[in-house]
Amino acid sequence: MTMDADSLRALQAPLKDKYREAPDAALITLRAKGRLGEEGVTCKVETGRALAEAGLHPATGGDGLSLCSGDMLLEALVACAGVTLKAVATALALPITGGTVSAEGDLDFRGTLGVAKDAPVGFRAIRLHFAVEGDLTEEQRATLLKLTERYCVVYQTLRQPAAFTVDLVNA
Repeated sequence: MTMDADSLRALQAPLKDKYREAPDAALITLRAKGRLGEEGVTCKVETGRALAEAGLHPATGGDGLSLCSGDMLLEALVACAGVTLKAVATALALPITGGTVSAEGDLDFRGTLGVAKDAPVGFRAIRLHFAVEGDLTEEQRATLLKLTERYCVVYQTLRQPAAFTVDLVNA
């Protein structure tokens, strides 16, 4: 489907009106889930497709068939956290036999669509959850969590963003 500026504005106009009238309707919770690998240091993230196509979220006029950037960010967090947890458990010889990693993030699409200047563009809150299978003591669980947080690249980058530059060039 070809999209031009007028088509995009027409698609998003009813959503913007809805979010102005009912701000809570713009708050959407995105979710990602992964399963710790049974062998090696892996985490399988459930995406539903082999090739991920990024597009608009339905809350901004998308058709719901593409992953939005928020979906992809949560998937990256789940994958990185799962691999990091498995690596730490392996390094410490902790008896992890499986488990899941999940993340939820709350997005306020008023900011993304420019409906409200005070609304954030991006996640308002992210919750990361681990459920591990294995006989661990409370002390081992605490150490595993502390070190997973310490060495998880995506988690650390979200907590304390790196400095970066952005440019746009002609291809």
